[in-house]
Amino acid sequence: MSNRTANYAAFYVAEPFSESNLGAFSTPDFLYYNQLRAWKSADNSFPFIDAHAKTYSVRDGSEWETLKRRLHDRLNVSKNIVLFLSANTKNSRALREEIEYGINSRGLPVIVIYPDFKKKSDICCTTGIKKQIRDLWDKLPVFRDNMDKVATLHVPYKKELIKSALEDPDLRVQTMVDPNAYFFTIDN
Repeated sequence: MSNRTANYAAFYVAEPFSESNLGAFSTPDFLYYNQLRAWKSADNSFPFIDAHAKTYSVRDGSEWETLKRRLHDRLNVSKNIVLFLSANTKNSRALREEIEYGINSRGLPVIVIYPDFKKKSDICCTTGIKKQIRDLWDKLPVFRDNMDKVATLHVPYKKELIKSALEDPDLRVQTMVDPNAYFFTIDN
């Protein structure tokens, strides 16, 4: 197994995508990814290691096969996937490829961050993961239909909880806990 130390951030952006295109910076899911990078930039101890920074950039005019190779290269050096799943997420070809390859070919656990929700109680209740969260899985059927193959941790958009998830050894491909849907329990 290669040196898999990075976190692969998966998020929806309109296609074709170019980070230099100002339109990308107004896409909400891309802004959440940028927030992870900003937290890392402000505090080097923040445990996000950006897989997107480990390989060549993808240009707006890249052919699909070139883009797909770059996605695979980044997933190949990753220990997990950080998936942003929000009301804005759409089932794009790139996002489908990232999740399908990451889970089915690389066996990467997934940390699912829900930017529309800020508290643990927004994610779960005494009976498990809430319906409003499960309904979001329908936005990305490849995730919904394959998530039972790897460990998934469902996290509200709260820096301390995201940090804890990124540090969790059970959410690394090398030391992954049993496939299941996990969440932070609600404080009593």
